[in-house]
Amino acid sequence: MSAEDQIKQTVTASDVVLFMKGTKSMPQCGFSSRVAGVLNYMGVDYTDVNVLDDEDIRQGVKDYSDWPTIPQLYVKGEFVGGCDIITEMTLSGELDQLFEKEGVAFDKDAAEKIRQANG
Repeated sequence: MSAEDQIKQTVTASDVVLFMKGTKSMPQCGFSSRVAGVLNYMGVDYTDVNVLDDEDIRQGVKDYSDWPTIPQLYVKGEFVGGCDIITEMTLSGELDQLFEKEGVAFDKDAAEKIRQANG
């Protein structure tokens, strides 16, 4: 199976997928840690894919999304963004709206606490 096929299968098999350096419990870069931290704190059930385990996936996901950096967040098979975009969406409430629209469970109080702490 090609890297593109593996990526497509992964992003369609789970509602929320984070391609990252490291894992959700052991991120290996600050940007991946920030996005995983937001998702973990908000209680989002997501699949993590460690791009450091497979160079084909690491490059393939950049080609798949036409986005040059890792981490990359997908919701319901659609690319949402990287660290800066996810941070902005979290602070503006857009991430909450996206999760609500797509039926992704998350802790609304936790999301509000993130905004209060960064407001």
